[in-house]
Amino acid sequence: MKSLAYAAFTLALLATTAQAEDAIAPDRIINAAIGDWNKDGKPDLALLVASAPGDDADNPIGIYIYLRGGEHSLLTLAASAPHKVWGTVGPDGMVGQEPSIAALPNGSIAVTSQNDSVGRDRWQQTLTLAYRNNSFIVAGYTYTYRDTLEPDSSYSCDYNVLTGKATKSGKDLKAEARTVSIQDWQDDFGQKVCGNGE
Repeated sequence: MKSLAYAAFTLALLATTAQAEDAIAPDRIINAAIGDWNKDGKPDLALLVASAPGDDADNPIGIYIYLRGGEHSLLTLAASAPHKVWGTVGPDGMVGQEPSIAALPNGSIAVTSQNDSVGRDRWQQTLTLAYRNNSFIVAGYTYTYRDTLEPDSSYSCDYNVLTGKATKSGKDLKAEARTVSIQDWQDDFGQKVCGNGE
């Protein structure tokens, strides 16, 4: 009987620890946007959240999206995508590397990352997120690049992920139409279309 009670206690402890690791600490929220993502007339929430201290991931910022619904109109987590955004995560970080999240007039969400401060390669990347079929997907990918030493190599690229239409510095590109959730999105999908600066 004691071993059964100990096993139950251990499982409860593990579940509590897992929930604590998944919890969003208030001091790790670095940006937020409010909008009506599912177009039900109620304000919803999207957050950019820095990884826990000591997490050395290449993309240290997660995207968490909440929808308001139900009888009590409380926010509930609709999408959790850790390690999706590159950028500075603390007040002592480099200026010009701050990510942002914003509500767009059409109900979509724009998530922007950038390097406008270090080295000759300066860039800005924006993911446009949309709510479709009860899921948040990447509907658009925009990438702007400039070389501070060779201005002629600068370019901008827009990729409509849903239709496959893409343009790079005004020229049409061939691209694949995709439906990719924010959880499954990899920046490589857009970078391959935009040519990785080539």
